[in-house]
Amino acid sequence: MNEHQITAYLQENNSQKIKFAFADIDGVLRGKVIHPKKFIDGLQNGYGFCDVVFGWDSSDVCYDNVQLTGWHTGYPDKPCHIDLSTFRTVPWQENIPFFLGDFSDADGNGLAACPRSLLKRITKQCETMGFHPEFAQEFEWFNFKETPQSLQDKSFTKLQPLTPGMFGYSILRTSENSEFFNDLFNLLAQFNIPLEGLHTETGPGVYEAAILHTHVLEAADRAVLLKTAVKEIAYKHGIVATFMAKWNENLPGCGGHIHQSLWNKDQSKNLFYDGSDTNKMSDLHKQYLAGQLYCLPHILPMYAPTINSYKRLIEGAWAPTTITWAVENRTTAFRVLNSSEAYTRLETRIPGADTNPYLAMAAALASGLYGIKNKLSLDIPQTVGNGYQNSANGKIAPNLYDATIDMKNSAIAKEILGNDFVEHFTQTRLWECKQFAKSVTDWELKRYFEII
Repeated sequence: MNEHQITAYLQENNSQKIKFAFADIDGVLRGKVIHPKKFIDGLQNGYGFCDVVFGWDSSDVCYDNVQLTGWHTGYPDKPCHIDLSTFRTVPWQENIPFFLGDFSDADGNGLAACPRSLLKRITKQCETMGFHPEFAQEFEWFNFKETPQSLQDKSFTKLQPLTPGMFGYSILRTSENSEFFNDLFNLLAQFNIPLEGLHTETGPGVYEAAILHTHVLEAADRAVLLKTAVKEIAYKHGIVATFMAKWNENLPGCGGHIHQSLWNKDQSKNLFYDGSDTNKMSDLHKQYLAGQLYCLPHILPMYAPTINSYKRLIEGAWAPTTITWAVENRTTAFRVLNSSEAYTRLETRIPGADTNPYLAMAAALASGLYGIKNKLSLDIPQTVGNGYQNSANGKIAPNLYDATIDMKNSAIAKEILGNDFVEHFTQTRLWECKQFAKSVTDWELKRYFEII
């Protein structure tokens, strides 16, 4: 819809309020509900929004190590611009009109810290090179019969899963909670997040959803919105959903794998496919994959942004630990799927469910384009068998601090993502490490409290 059509819709439906939101550096949606007049008045010049939303962490604690904003700037307003193409209504909230926004112009030029703006800039580069980027993200998450208050009251211990036992792809478990399950599928579709599939994964109360593929910016919008939408729909059923990468050491982690391919501009040809190649991979596909393999150590925090992310990236837990690739192999960091021309694609398996989709997709696309621009050859051999045992090309950094220092000092990261973004983002990740370093964990209490 264009501006005229949306204005007409608001008038015809007597809309009294509009909701808009944007993703902060952690992928958390921040937003407001505003009056229709304010919405219309701000369509040209934007809506003032305090830039503290890029100056604090996911717990609203202000960073003391970033330059973009802070006490030294006075936390001024910055203009947030609504993207009219993101218009949808929220079916579980009386169909209130909803929009996504960011802090940049149409090409993504603006606030360096804004994740959606970063993806817009890299998407522009991709399209200038003559490619249409087709992406999708899939998520796994755990569901609990809890409330936000009960989580606090229980200190996040002795939580009750939605269902017991390890029961992947279960028809029984989804039937047991059919109202919740059907609400997820149906309401997400009405919210313009069409699911390719929804099922249980192995683990108590685990679901997995794959979102239908689309243009990379819309794909990231859908992915960001899915995480919040699932949580809000879950609340309606007395359920809390978590997208932590690894909430329990004894249970599987939660992935957020990214599927991607490049097409010609009219989307009539998948440029990743070559029927004459042994693996059905075009030279372009091989260069794109080579770029991702090469850049991975330089941008890992974009895929694994939290302390908890690295608890998932362990051997034998359905998440990669080595810099590897293969066709149809779920033990490697990158998995090539080539069952047909239309569905030939690359799956980047490092990201967990805790990722900021804008940043994860920006990292994947930028590193793939780096491989194409530099015509990198796919010199790393395809892994045969267990990818965990193939460390010939290096291993993934074991923690957020090491990964962040590598990114902060990387000329490659700055080249493909921009100096200002890399500086701000890595400082926020070092802040996260600092907060964790001074905390006392339950592991320490159990291990040392009495015996030491």
